Amino acid sequence: MKMDAAALQRFLERDFEQVADVLRVDSVGDGVTLRFTPDTRHLRPGGTVSGPSMFMLADVAIYFAILNRIGEVPLTVTTGAHIDFMRKPAAGVDLLAQAKVLKLGRTLAVGTAALCSAGHDDVVAHAQMTYAIPPKS
Repeated sequence: MKMDAAALQRFLERDFEQVADVLRVDSVGDGVTLRFTPDTRHLRPGGTVSGPSMFMLADVAIYFAILNRIGEVPLTVTTGAHIDFMRKPAAGVDLLAQAKVLKLGRTLAVGTAALCSAGHDDVVAHAQMTYAIPPKS
């Protein structure tokens, strides 16, 4: 493990101030669990969490699962993404993303994230993403 929960949280607060107020690293182990506390900025008409907000959660969670394995490599970037929205998240409840790395190569990493409403087992969205890892200089 190159970055533990505390290191990932510090990285989030230092370099991702645009979302640091709504994301928190819950746990790090075989993967990363990231907690999202949506506010009114993240809701769509009807009061449900917006797709772009859930995409952000999945993207950051998978990114952190990769950094957990390779260390702080800020220029690791998303190069491909697929997300399936399966059901409406529970209202007024945090969302959790459980992310893990499926394949880690020298220049590419592939990860997956399952998003669930806190306290619920049903997956509300599932994402698979590919990231380019910059060459070591």
